Amino acid sequence: MANSNEDIRYVGVKENLAYGLANAGQCFGYNLVAGGYMSLFFTKVFGLPPEAVSVMILILGIWDTVNDPLMGAVVDKTRTRFGKLRPYLLFVPLPLSICTILLFAGPIILADVKTTAIKVVYMYISYFIWEFFYTIGDIPFWSMSSAISPSPSDRTRAISSARFISGIIGGLSTTILVILMDLSNNGVIGLSLAQVFLLMAIIAGTFGTGLFSLAGICTKERVVQSVKEPSVIDGFKVMVKNKPLFMIIIASVLGSLGGLSGVFATYYYSEVIHLNSLALVIAIPGTILGFVTYLLIPKLKKRFDNRQIIFLNGFSKLIVGTLVFFIGLNNLTNYYVIVPLLMVQNLVFSFFGTVNMVIPTEMIGDTVDYMEWKTGERNEGVSFSVLTFVGKLTGSISTSISAALLPIIGLSFKVIQGTGETVAIKGEHTDVYIWALFTLIPNILGLITLIPYIWYDLTGEKLQTIRRELKASHEQMSKELSGGCSND
Repeated sequence: MANSNEDIRYVGVKENLAYGLANAGQCFGYNLVAGGYMSLFFTKVFGLPPEAVSVMILILGIWDTVNDPLMGAVVDKTRTRFGKLRPYLLFVPLPLSICTILLFAGPIILADVKTTAIKVVYMYISYFIWEFFYTIGDIPFWSMSSAISPSPSDRTRAISSARFISGIIGGLSTTILVILMDLSNNGVIGLSLAQVFLLMAIIAGTFGTGLFSLAGICTKERVVQSVKEPSVIDGFKVMVKNKPLFMIIIASVLGSLGGLSGVFATYYYSEVIHLNSLALVIAIPGTILGFVTYLLIPKLKKRFDNRQIIFLNGFSKLIVGTLVFFIGLNNLTNYYVIVPLLMVQNLVFSFFGTVNMVIPTEMIGDTVDYMEWKTGERNEGVSFSVLTFVGKLTGSISTSISAALLPIIGLSFKVIQGTGETVAIKGEHTDVYIWALFTLIPNILGLITLIPYIWYDLTGEKLQTIRRELKASHEQMSKELSGGCSND
């Protein structure tokens, strides 16, 4: 009996390593933008009104809902001798590098500009251009996780490699950032916060995008594409016709409010406990467990299907987040209570968070297989644009709402004349609001993301049947494209 796709390994260690390093480089820069620090950068460092930041991020988040699927449809139409994904991965690193630096250069370039309107315009233009080039690279990159091999096991390894290595290297950007922020705030180094952010952007734009270029140089597309090129309109229709994919889209959008936690974690460490780098200490146990979790994913998947894992994640975060909120409510600045408490929270969140870094990506790959099985066409570009635009949309919504909430919870920033120092102005209950928005409220709101998964049915025997029949279809297509020759 011939081996199934699950038994054949097409992707070697070196290619998995290159794919993982590429994601690490991409995430090194992305974490600066989406890691909860963008709101702080625009409001505290660039000195922009929270209302302007909120509106801008929301508008561009909505634009992503059109722009990303459009880019995905363009990718699906691409046919070159290098493949349909690699050309974009070869092209995008250089312009993305430049745009990352310019995005964070605003406070330096416009240091002598007093007009807020000019700063707002710069914010809009630089953020829009950065997002445009990031999209051109991100959609083909994650599409590659499905096209890199017909084997589900290979795909899981590729995704796990990407997430694992990016967790080590990609996360260094925010680690270094918070340390430099504390050193700057305490006058230990002769750099302002504006210079700190620009320095990190330069590192991300050189070192980070240099690693990202490995995706185009060192990976291969192995899943045979149909000769027919789907139209852009057909690409958009896939997002609705593909029911399992549509459920993932709805669930992810509904879960946007869960992202408030990451943004207000930044404000908690910066403005409540006044020690940004404390987040690094608290994250140590969870980080270690997170790396170990990658080794446990295959065993976890043998016991639970992907949908069940999603539900476990949601309910565990709610239970732990609620306990942490009430235990820490009267000890917001007590290190002896807060540090071990948040360590426990981070430990639990890290376990399911690590799993959740792999499972949704794998689920989208399953929806690509489903549509090929149903229609004969693969739509990696449009399907994985969901991973891209939903991630950016949810990040934009959470960041936008967070910025809009700042005046409501009584947090604002004021520049002291003569010194240029920025100080926070807080209301009586501001610290409590920040704590609630960090630990409790996002996890309650995050439960609504589970509702659409009730109708997600790519599990069990149905999924296995799809994979078996696609294997036979791919083998037949390979014979036809090679003139009827085979290795049998």
